[in-house]
Amino acid sequence: MLFGSSGIRRQFDKELLRIALRTGSALGAKSSEVLVGIDTRTTSPLLAHLVISGILGSGGIAYSCGMVPTPSIAFATRKMSSACMITASHNPEEYNGLKLFNPDGSSFTRRQQNEMERLLTVDHWVDWKTQGTLRSYDAISQHKRAILDNINIAHKFSAVIDCGNGAGCMLTPHILSALGIKPVCLNCNPSGYFSRPSEPLAENLPYIGKMVKSTGARCAVVHDGDADRMMAWDKTGKFIDGDHMLLLFAKYLGAQKVVTNDDASMMIEEVADVRRTPVGDSYVSEELLSWGDFGGEPSGAWIFPKISYCPDGPFAAALFCEIASEWDVSEELAAMPEYPIIRQSFQSEKARETLTTLGAKNPTEGIRFENENGWYLIRASGTEPKIRVTAEGKTRGHVKAMLEKGRSLLSQGKTA
Repeated sequence: MLFGSSGIRRQFDKELLRIALRTGSALGAKSSEVLVGIDTRTTSPLLAHLVISGILGSGGIAYSCGMVPTPSIAFATRKMSSACMITASHNPEEYNGLKLFNPDGSSFTRRQQNEMERLLTVDHWVDWKTQGTLRSYDAISQHKRAILDNINIAHKFSAVIDCGNGAGCMLTPHILSALGIKPVCLNCNPSGYFSRPSEPLAENLPYIGKMVKSTGARCAVVHDGDADRMMAWDKTGKFIDGDHMLLLFAKYLGAQKVVTNDDASMMIEEVADVRRTPVGDSYVSEELLSWGDFGGEPSGAWIFPKISYCPDGPFAAALFCEIASEWDVSEELAAMPEYPIIRQSFQSEKARETLTTLGAKNPTEGIRFENENGWYLIRASGTEPKIRVTAEGKTRGHVKAMLEKGRSLLSQGKTA
């Protein structure tokens, strides 16, 4: 299967070059106007040239946006037929890939992904008289305006922003400045190399809490490589985990119907009606098309349907700053419910095979077990050669028991 839980993604190699060219060709044949953007990776321009060549070679019109956050591409697709973002999101620099979007900003659905995989096996080239056209396009300005039109800051303050040398550098610091917030910028230069691991996890950013305290900032916001993710710290320098961030956004927005994935805490059911999907923002996006006020994943992917159906890190950063300007976020977090939850990852080059051996119908969707005391989920990562195990329980004893059940099942698959 070519598509994972968030587009096409793999280590950079000749096969990825072939995929890029044929994907562009399929998009050009299927869509009359295709938007193309890139993240900051050193391999992204080459892949974009191949995608654009494919679009032109099949008679389509390619609109090149240059270096932009993924959510900016998704937002701007409303004026196009489809879009392709060259990115591997939070993966290390040696990875790259393609994310495909519909005009409403949603990722290609599973049906569309299956259709694209079929189209990649077919030639779509046209003759020299009917070649396509290449044009430039500004995707950032309209996305920036939409964010500014939807955010109100109650009072000015400073905020730490770490873009991780990713595409968020092109937008988020400028948005915060336009809102009257003084950004304390870290890693906000698009160098092509990540000065810290791109995934916005607390362990990858141990310096943020200290920076919040030393600068007197009201909060901190951070992105991954393509800025579709956003995580945050409160004014005390405390990292806000993704499960509590999901609750915070839902409460502030007054969301009654929330879409999240199988890996999210059961806390969310205490504040909203919830529908769960397999792990992967494309699945959350697909469900939101027919139901829900707001959606997100604890990984930091937050989807606001009034903007688009793509996880939007810059909008989430601006909205979090709005919340921080009105509420004492640390007090809000202290009042929220909490259950112990453990998330673990294990390197595995045979992750999919192991989950198949365990009986999973889809390795990346995995196996989930639950009872009245908690649940566990075992799944193959859709973006990396890893197996992920998550367990949650009403008490520490319950979560340990759930984790042990999950790891015991996993050991059976590894030895089968």
